Amino acid sequence: MCGIAGLIHRGKSSNVGSELQLMLQALKHRGPDSTGYALYAENDGKNFIMRFKVGENVGEGSTSVNEDASVYDKRKKLVDNMLSELGAKVIKEDQLTPYSFRYEMEFNNDLMEFSKKIESIESVEILSIGKSLELIKDLGDAAAVSERYGLGEVKGTHAIGHARMATESGVDIKSAHPFWGYPFSDVSVVHNGQLTNYWNNRRVLENKGMRFMSECDSELIAVYLAEKMRNGATLEEGMKDSLTGLDGVFTYFVATKDSLGMAKDTMAAKPLVLYESDDLVAMGSEEIAIRSILPHEIDTYDPFDGEVKVWQI
Repeated sequence: MCGIAGLIHRGKSSNVGSELQLMLQALKHRGPDSTGYALYAENDGKNFIMRFKVGENVGEGSTSVNEDASVYDKRKKLVDNMLSELGAKVIKEDQLTPYSFRYEMEFNNDLMEFSKKIESIESVEILSIGKSLELIKDLGDAAAVSERYGLGEVKGTHAIGHARMATESGVDIKSAHPFWGYPFSDVSVVHNGQLTNYWNNRRVLENKGMRFMSECDSELIAVYLAEKMRNGATLEEGMKDSLTGLDGVFTYFVATKDSLGMAKDTMAAKPLVLYESDDLVAMGSEEIAIRSILPHEIDTYDPFDGEVKVWQI
């Protein structure tokens, strides 16, 4: 089932952390297992922000094996050593939970090789790298995750998010959305639907050197788009190609440092409601998500089947 939401302020910034939390909480009934945020925040743009985890949430409802905090600490030290070897300079680090970290760092070399080295450490996963992207996902509803990571005060221009009902893979952080568009900075994807050619596409992409961190079919969209862009396609071109390259029913959102896009499959089986004005675009699986931040009278519409749209900040 799942619920997705997204918004973009064109020409200004806003409290996107709080706004997206309201939208996703309104969709809680569509996905109570985990919640994810991709927030494009007001960072200075000088350094990379890397969000990564060294284990899983082992709270109620988790399928993960409980691990001692010393295990997390050991893995973090291995990450620190690897960063030093790769020539990355950590400017600031924050430990957000026992298993989740946010690093601000200087790095000027290839992100693909960098990511492969970091993720060669057991149980370490990079959630995102970007100069504006802050990708956070964990077990629990939108309010719980927002409080856990202090997202209510995050200001920025745009954001996408996901309330997940686990159907095809486990209840864990690695299967939660959004997915980072590895190896590109500031690219994220959320998806509602089911892809029927996941395994065939995955094998093809893995043979091309692309990386998968979960068995969630939705991750395929992020990897698919990343591979298209890696070979010179624009984001919009990759999205349009996905309408025929991906089989199944899907509506997905993708965001970059300065844009927000949506794509709907040719059967249009998955719901999407969209509001658009000169200053704001907001969309979600149900109108209730949009009305949570725009309670006054508004006009909304349903995008057509096979439609791709991209908006700039």
